[in-house]
Amino acid sequence: MKVGIGLPNTVPGCDGATLVEWARRADGGPFSTLAVLDRVRYDSVEPFAALSAAAAVTSRIGLATMIAIGPLRGAAMLAKQAVSVDALSGGRFTLGLAVGARLDDYDAAGVDHRTRGAALSTQLAYLRGEFDSAGIGPVVPFGAKGIGLLVGGTSGAALARMARYGDGYAHGGGPPRAFGSAATKALAAWRDLGRPGAPALWGQGYIALGDAERGRDYLRDYYAFTGPFAEKIAAGALTSVREVKDFVRGYADEGCDELILFPTVADLDDLDRLAEALS
Repeated sequence: MKVGIGLPNTVPGCDGATLVEWARRADGGPFSTLAVLDRVRYDSVEPFAALSAAAAVTSRIGLATMIAIGPLRGAAMLAKQAVSVDALSGGRFTLGLAVGARLDDYDAAGVDHRTRGAALSTQLAYLRGEFDSAGIGPVVPFGAKGIGLLVGGTSGAALARMARYGDGYAHGGGPPRAFGSAATKALAAWRDLGRPGAPALWGQGYIALGDAERGRDYLRDYYAFTGPFAEKIAAGALTSVREVKDFVRGYADEGCDELILFPTVADLDDLDRLAEALS
């Protein structure tokens, strides 16, 4: 199983210099991918902008959205952003998409959240079909021979969407057993559609290896929309080397292909601590 690291683009107060240095150090570390999250109504850096900055200072590490909220953007602009990051990075980009769970992001963007599932399906169909003849460049196909497409979500409709249009499944986080349950459903959806092979299975978690309480406070705030469940998410932050190793082993045992560990504080020492834990 590959292990990547998140870029702290949604950690409030993280500045450009820190994001760039984080990307540079990640490129020199043991990580497979540098991934970003997506919010609108939050103190955060737009994901495609963050990855463009990362592309300029890296040469090896993969780049990914894990995930971007597709329906907040028009299909053509979403495609333009994706192929631009891929071009800037020399073909190292993976596009992960989902509908997102925060209604305030839709309100801020002026987009109707009630049609978000249908909107994402339309976008994915566009990326897999009409985009090829849309005249939008740089010209890079979406799919196995170009930009890989991950699709997230846990509903039956989301898994069917992944199986129809995606190259892989992006899970939203939690303990290894939660990932394993979702992965089983993703594989079943893939087989039900008669697709050959299997989807790439991506998972994620959160680290707080330095200031654990500050990391938990960030998670409580970031997931405040979930109500009391935010406390459970905060409690799941990995705060020691042993917890990281157990978490990585658990995801590998559940069949995860790539695991992204996201920071909860924009402290470069946490990146170095994670690199050491994985060595």
